[in-house]
Amino acid sequence: MRKPKSKLIRKQNRLSEVKEIELLNSWIESQKPESGSNPLALPPLPSGAPIGRVDDGTTPYSRYSGVTVFKQLPISQKTKDGLRESKYVNMTEIQRASLPHALYGRDILGAAKTGSGKTLAFIIPVLEKLYRERYNREDGVGSIILSPTRELASQTFDVLRSVGRHHNFSAGLLIGGHKDVDTEKERVNEMNILVCTPGRLLQHMDQTVNFDCSQLQVLVLDEADRILDVGFKNTLNAIISQLPKRRQTFLFSATQTKSVQDLARLSLKDPEYLSVHEESVTATPTSLEQRATIVPLDQKLDMLWSFIKSNLNSKILVFLSSRKQVTFVFEAFKKLRPGIPLKCLHGKMKQIKRMAIYSHFCEEKRSVLFCTDVGSRGLDFNKAVHWVVQVDCPDDIKTYIHRVGRTARYDSGGKSVLFLMPSEIKMLEKLRDEKIPLRTYKVKPERLQPVSGLLAALLVKHPDLQYKAQRAVSTYVRSIHKNKDKEIFDVTKLPIDQFSASLGLPLTPKLRFLNQKIKREKMSRKASFLEPEDSSDGDELELPGEELDIGDFKTKKVDEVVHLGDNTTNKDGSESKTPDIVPATRVLKKKKLKINVHRPVGTRVVFDEEGNTLPPLARVANMKSSGDSDLLDQDKKEEFYRKLREEMKVADKEDKLLERQRLQEKRMKLKMKRKKGKMEEEDGDEEDLSYSEEEESGKNAPKRPKTYFNSNSDGEEKGDKASFKADLVSLAEQEALALKLLGSMH
Repeated sequence: MRKPKSKLIRKQNRLSEVKEIELLNSWIESQKPESGSNPLALPPLPSGAPIGRVDDGTTPYSRYSGVTVFKQLPISQKTKDGLRESKYVNMTEIQRASLPHALYGRDILGAAKTGSGKTLAFIIPVLEKLYRERYNREDGVGSIILSPTRELASQTFDVLRSVGRHHNFSAGLLIGGHKDVDTEKERVNEMNILVCTPGRLLQHMDQTVNFDCSQLQVLVLDEADRILDVGFKNTLNAIISQLPKRRQTFLFSATQTKSVQDLARLSLKDPEYLSVHEESVTATPTSLEQRATIVPLDQKLDMLWSFIKSNLNSKILVFLSSRKQVTFVFEAFKKLRPGIPLKCLHGKMKQIKRMAIYSHFCEEKRSVLFCTDVGSRGLDFNKAVHWVVQVDCPDDIKTYIHRVGRTARYDSGGKSVLFLMPSEIKMLEKLRDEKIPLRTYKVKPERLQPVSGLLAALLVKHPDLQYKAQRAVSTYVRSIHKNKDKEIFDVTKLPIDQFSASLGLPLTPKLRFLNQKIKREKMSRKASFLEPEDSSDGDELELPGEELDIGDFKTKKVDEVVHLGDNTTNKDGSESKTPDIVPATRVLKKKKLKINVHRPVGTRVVFDEEGNTLPPLARVANMKSSGDSDLLDQDKKEEFYRKLREEMKVADKEDKLLERQRLQEKRMKLKMKRKKGKMEEEDGDEEDLSYSEEEESGKNAPKRPKTYFNSNSDGEEKGDKASFKADLVSLAEQEALALKLLGSMH
């Protein structure tokens, strides 16, 4: 019986895959790179050299260490087709260095500059490992790729889906912010490759029934230094404890860890450390033009506004310390309408909104995105970002490298500018020590466009924006206060009053987290800097240098900037400068309560009927004679407690009666409210209006006691309400009562 054509095709495909896998395994094993070697040191293969099997009698397969194009690697045809259709042809340095070792099965510690193609360096080995192991849906989870942020995980998943489009693996994206967790739980066990954030993965490990990772082949940590730091420590330890130790592990980052403790946590075995740019002259891309300028804290928003207005046709990424700052600056600038689309991105946004903002910013040619450091790791904005503006100083060197890495990716160019306060100049030295070429510029004051007055008017018009400004001040000061590097980040040097005024606030918010010790230090510094210092001139010190146009960020280049404060007048009448590091936060003086220890203290004295003093407890006790005066009469004590219990019972009855009355009144009000609702439905809008007016007019009027006629209810049950029976009242009495009522109405 002839088999259906589809079955024959599937059988042929399986046989061809088996042969291809045998060929790949033989190729990889015969030309394996030496452990500890750097494939970049080898000369590339000639353009016309054969690829794969070579019949020259000496080497059965071509060398794949040091190759420069993907088609020269021992990878499957499906992966090659996916790379070609995704327009990946030539390999970057990190890919050339890591792929030969990764394909052979070694653990990798890959360090390379931002935008150097690290994603493909681990996606290709993941696909090839599962392909050679013949993985399918029934085999479960074969690879886990961990990313620190949702945006980076989504970006990695898109690359995986593009390159692996011809493979039959199932892949899933597990990130927070989605509501369909139950759907994920039903399908997660069928996935071969999981791209996820650490928190979401641990949630499935704890909650999903039969979630199994015992057959895991490859574990990938993208932005490894971020995942291994304190913020993810407990989560990562819990994840690693549920993974098998026999696996292949990849760690990739622009700032790679070398900690022995971190490597031991991940059970790495003789990993290959490949830092392709370690010997480079700079730690950042050479096509990146980096600048820094000294800006006082209260002029940062003026500088940012002027910069945006001068670059309306650019794509700008703006970094701030906290999400409250991002929210305020975005809302305020949006109302001021600078003439360019504005967006904001921070970690507390809903996932759908975050992804939509990220996608829109990628597609636009001119836009400004305000964001926290959630946008500093690994994100690749498809169309080039022209400027990266760091309004607030980064926490450390790693953060700076990742921030500026959002521009000048691959072979494209880019520019960055860093705003530093005078107290943060030490950061320049640290950046230069880490091979980061920064040129310092000084902005011309006449080119600044002050925005503080406009912000003050906005806060008056929009009260909700005033609260956001207060929170922006508080969170920024808190971020400086919590930073461990006190050599650069000193909260006592912040002009908080001026900073609050620059945001348009009439008063400085209360900063309760600043303890009394810091306040005392600020007061002592203020006293020590009250004496003026002599200066040769009254202007800011400015060294000669080259000028740039503010359209290209109009500045003057200087090697060093010393920022001086306000002018002060000396005794001889000359003006001099006072360093602008005097803290401006208002400190309220608290009066201390003085206690006179020599003041006489009163005592309570109790006398008996004969005038003798007694101990305080003698009122409730019967003192026994014959030496037992310190003991209380047990009968007297029981009698005292019995009376207390009786009083409590009486009080309890009264409380229950009051509670019953309160509940009864509540039920009556509810009944009247329901009755009123029914009347409104029946009478319509016009009658409802009149009813509401009457209700309002008579709401506070005193209620008259009701009088019931011809009622069968008992007068005693009605309390104050009078009840009359017609058969007990004579006609004359009824007429007299009616006349009395008529008279009272007039």
